[in-house]
Amino acid sequence: MPAMDTPAPFPPTPPRRGLLARGVRVMLIGTLITTLFTLASPQAPAISFAYGLPVTFCCWLFIDGGRLLAARWVNRRGLVTHDAQWPGWPWMAAVLVLGTLLGAALGHALGDRLTGQDTGRLWFGGAQGLLTMLLLCMIPGIVATWFFYTRGRIAAIEAQAEQAQRQAAEAQLRLLEAQLEPHMLFNTLANLRVLIALDPPRAQAMLDQLIAFLRATLNASRAGRHALSAEFSRVADYLALMQVRMGERLRTQLELPDELAAAPVPPLLLQPLVENAIRHGLEPSVDGGRIAVTASRDGPTLLLRVRDTGVGLAAPAGDGTRFGLQQVRERLATLYGERASLTLEAAADAEGGTIATVRLPLAP
Repeated sequence: MPAMDTPAPFPPTPPRRGLLARGVRVMLIGTLITTLFTLASPQAPAISFAYGLPVTFCCWLFIDGGRLLAARWVNRRGLVTHDAQWPGWPWMAAVLVLGTLLGAALGHALGDRLTGQDTGRLWFGGAQGLLTMLLLCMIPGIVATWFFYTRGRIAAIEAQAEQAQRQAAEAQLRLLEAQLEPHMLFNTLANLRVLIALDPPRAQAMLDQLIAFLRATLNASRAGRHALSAEFSRVADYLALMQVRMGERLRTQLELPDELAAAPVPPLLLQPLVENAIRHGLEPSVDGGRIAVTASRDGPTLLLRVRDTGVGLAAPAGDGTRFGLQQVRERLATLYGERASLTLEAAADAEGGTIATVRLPLAP
């Protein structure tokens, strides 16, 4: 038979759980069909169910088992390449006929045992009686096969759509991270250029710090997640780099509870917020100020705050586009959807400044 290149109708499922679930559904279908036949015929309900349910179960057992065996056989011979659980409709039609014939024979034999009757004349009483019985017995098999085939196709299409969405999200995330790294590097080099003209020895110290910082940061950014302690280490490196340039104008404070140190977070999540706080909060201030980076837990939510005591939100943004904030928001939306957020608000105490708060699900 020719190979069939139709989409895989049955997504991979654990064999025992999938077999049991299909068996229960088939028995429900068989019960419904047997009930309809009982209502449409004068036969006693006990007799109908004594034959209907065993025939249904046996037909399903031979058909479903035959489907898996046929799928394995044709896949081993390269006749079908799209699914290990579906042999294609031509092979499935043969399995339906053969499985129904065997299932009906075994089911009637079990029914004879239960009722004490003899239905052998249906098998040996002529071709017309055999054909009629076979067609009646094929109805549950055809209904069950089409039911599972349709459900499998829907599940396979949904799985393919989810995989495509994940791949698109991962591609978008890689693009955002690829945009963020050069942006951070260009800003740091611009700071270094200014310092070269003002204080060459400090510029040399800043360059040494920059080399070490970039080596650690670029390695960390290649991972999809890293521990929150690693994220705080990168922030500490960046603040040390900025302190070479700003001197006593920059004061820092980092607070990470031990129970949150291993929490997984995206790399380069806090550094853009710290960079934004320095550039738009502290640098416009003659006296500089303090930056505090803290982590805390609010139930199932991880709270990360970057607080500066700079000029605050009321000050104009200058020539910056706040690109880093936009990238953080887009990365959070890509990774967590509506479960994560980034907010900016003015500090309400006497020190003033701005508080950037990241909320994201606290993964185990």
